[in-house]
Amino acid sequence: MVFSSSAFLLFYCPIMLLVYFACRTRVLRNVWLLVASLLFYSWGEPVYVLLMVLSIFMNWALSLAIGGSSKVGVRKALLFIAVVANVLVIGFFKYQGFVADNINALAGAEVIGNMNLPLPIGISFYTLQALSYVIDVYRKQVEPQRNILFLGMYVACFPQLIAGPIVRYSTIHEQVLGRKENLEDFASGLRLFVVGLSKKVLLANTCAILADSMLSQGGSAIGFVGAWGGLIAYTFQIFFDFSGYSDMAIGLGRMMGFKYLRNFNYPYISTSVTEFWRRWHISLSTFFRDYIYIPLGGSRCTTSRHIFNIAVVWTVTGLWHGAAWNYVLWGVYYGVLLICEKYLWGMRLAKTPRLVQHVYCIVIYVFGWSFFWITDSTQLVPYWQALVGMYGLTGSASFWELGVWEYWVVFAICVAASTPICPYVKERFLAWVEGRQLVDFLKISVVNPERYEADSLCVLEAEPVGKSQARLLAWANVAVDVLLVMLFLTSLASVISGSFNPFIYFQF
Repeated sequence: MVFSSSAFLLFYCPIMLLVYFACRTRVLRNVWLLVASLLFYSWGEPVYVLLMVLSIFMNWALSLAIGGSSKVGVRKALLFIAVVANVLVIGFFKYQGFVADNINALAGAEVIGNMNLPLPIGISFYTLQALSYVIDVYRKQVEPQRNILFLGMYVACFPQLIAGPIVRYSTIHEQVLGRKENLEDFASGLRLFVVGLSKKVLLANTCAILADSMLSQGGSAIGFVGAWGGLIAYTFQIFFDFSGYSDMAIGLGRMMGFKYLRNFNYPYISTSVTEFWRRWHISLSTFFRDYIYIPLGGSRCTTSRHIFNIAVVWTVTGLWHGAAWNYVLWGVYYGVLLICEKYLWGMRLAKTPRLVQHVYCIVIYVFGWSFFWITDSTQLVPYWQALVGMYGLTGSASFWELGVWEYWVVFAICVAASTPICPYVKERFLAWVEGRQLVDFLKISVVNPERYEADSLCVLEAEPVGKSQARLLAWANVAVDVLLVMLFLTSLASVISGSFNPFIYFQF
């Protein structure tokens, strides 16, 4: 079950929330959330839900053993077992076929059989969460959770179960029993959920139609216009799909009193690859930083060791995204770029005009998404040839047959939604209401990634300097809520009608 489905929007979510708030105690609400999350997962994974339950039990037992031991050697041994066990679970189900196919190809014979295992949805997300919890217990950053039901609720919590964000136990451990639900948080969470749903259904799904159409035809058939049109469409699709799903997850959590951290921070306005990865999928980037990069030595080491650390992290990052060579190449691509920015052209780039830096970054991340968009590695080169015009402007099709021209309005909306234009307009309006000087646009775009204010766009709060300003402020808040209702109804109508609604998290 996914959030952008009729089953979730019309049945699961309303019933789940009604029962949740009908429970009068925190313990009952936590237990119900665990049960409801297991039901949510078993909707699409009736067998693999047992694997997740086993993962919960294993990490609960190991964390208790680590937390209960005072011997350094024993704690390290238990941590080693936890890391190996969790990695083996992901490795077996996610990479068995990939490893088997490559070994067989190298050997020229079937040495290892490909078991063609169906990938448990979300296994990478919930396994990383469980592993981060055990590591944090080992580091004594959190106390081990003795109630297995509460730990299960954290691991299986349905908002972030199948597509993130990766929520660390250290972020919400006090909220397991200490969170306070209220109408204000519920309303702000609902608003954020609607924003995320609209990004997914109205923007990502619309762009996906063009991206899939261009991808299915091949580079020689679509030429320069089709290749770039499809790749740009995919660039917007993957951003609004990921960030929209994160918004929905954060919003759902807020409805139930959880304060999840921000996961996307306008990554497409970045001026360097380094900045891009501080803004894109923040929960994943910080996970690899804190649990792989820094333990390897981070940047506080020799140049050769630093390069090695970056290479390891980005190879792992590429493999995490999928069991295929295109994802490995994608990881290597960004690893090389980050090394080059650090040691070759980063300082020079920082001295160029901001527009030059921005264009540089746009070209890099748009081209980088070609590794995700083109999953068949043998088709990468033909598509790249189309990107540089080797098959002409439109390949074997005409300009009108490609249909890229029909999406210019959608692209314009996506550009606006990818930048902090809306926060800027909001701050401009609030500055007028309060009679103060306007905040600089660039300062508005840089928000603290450690926090996420769900009402950052949806609620206009100010102290008006006059009656006319107060009246207009009240009407503006009403207009925002009316717009959100319209967006929700439009998104719901699109979902019910069976419009194109791809799920791009299956490989994770």
